[in-house]
Amino acid sequence: MTPSESDPNTTEVLIERRGTAGLITLNRPQALNALTLAMVRAMRPALEAWAADPAVTRVVLMGAGDRAFCAGGDIRVLHDLGKAGRQDEALQFWREEYELNILIKRYPKPFLALVDGIVMGGGVGVSVHGSHVVAGEKFAFAMPEVGIGFFPDVGGTYFLPRIPGEIGSYFALTGARMKQGDALSTGLATHAVASADFPDLIDALTRVDAVDSTLEAFARSSTVPQSITSRRIAIDRCFRFDTVEQILAALDDEAAREASAGDGTSKPSWAAETAATIRQKSPTSLKIALAQVRAGKTMSFEEAMITEFRIVSRVCRGHDFYEGVRAVIIDKDNTPRWQPPSLEAVSEAMVQAHFAPLAAGELVPPAGLSS
Repeated sequence: MTPSESDPNTTEVLIERRGTAGLITLNRPQALNALTLAMVRAMRPALEAWAADPAVTRVVLMGAGDRAFCAGGDIRVLHDLGKAGRQDEALQFWREEYELNILIKRYPKPFLALVDGIVMGGGVGVSVHGSHVVAGEKFAFAMPEVGIGFFPDVGGTYFLPRIPGEIGSYFALTGARMKQGDALSTGLATHAVASADFPDLIDALTRVDAVDSTLEAFARSSTVPQSITSRRIAIDRCFRFDTVEQILAALDDEAAREASAGDGTSKPSWAAETAATIRQKSPTSLKIALAQVRAGKTMSFEEAMITEFRIVSRVCRGHDFYEGVRAVIIDKDNTPRWQPPSLEAVSEAMVQAHFAPLAAGELVPPAGLSS
């Protein structure tokens, strides 16, 4: 059975009705709850049915296990399909995943993602577009796609430029991790809750009480420490430019200033470490990612998703995605050989070609369901 023929009744996602809530549990803890096409296909009809069911007043999405909410799409499966020349099958996953993202963004009832663990890539797409994101103490968000020759999809074109300042650009180009405090300060999470309180919160959310008052009763009242957003001024200063080369130059200048100010240690500065991190990523992916964040500022959500499907339709027929997955996930040698190998070799025309309309097979946002 191929991924495009997967059984929609898979146990990889558990769907139940409990009290007033529709509950969905991503159930691949051994794979960090990575999304498969079967999971996408199981979630969509449940969401559509609950949207029309007056007895269901909210939807709650969570991940099984104690390590991850969802670490993204099952990249290894998509890699193997592409390497076998079956890109159209891989694209079917992305098409249906993006349609699910649109459904969640439009959802007419409270849609709560309870995130206590790793949330990356596809996991971001099924969580941050809902009405409520509840971050536990183990919350760890990242969009690390440029490190495997991919790009920050699942709505990254829309939500990254809407994070205050240039923090979205920073996440897109570095793949850095955001913790609970940063999630609150950037608005990606609506509430912070102690991990130990999640079981009681889930139980409370199945009752008739209003969603917002229930969440407020569990929300942490103490200040949650921030790590990345505490550097907002420096991030805004270095990441405000419209080319990756300019951003790197600004980081190099910042690093030189930090070195001259010196604290007497040989530890690399934040700016130096950030610049070094970016220089390891796919040059093509970096330029696509920055172009996404800049263009997405004026796009609707649907326009952003259509754009991302255009990009993925080109990326899955390119080189860097397969090389990145090989180097990071399969061989784990962490020495990808990018093509082209440098930022200078990636022209603006090459980047814009990824954004151009498709000759056929454009993503068509699903009809129905409006918030």
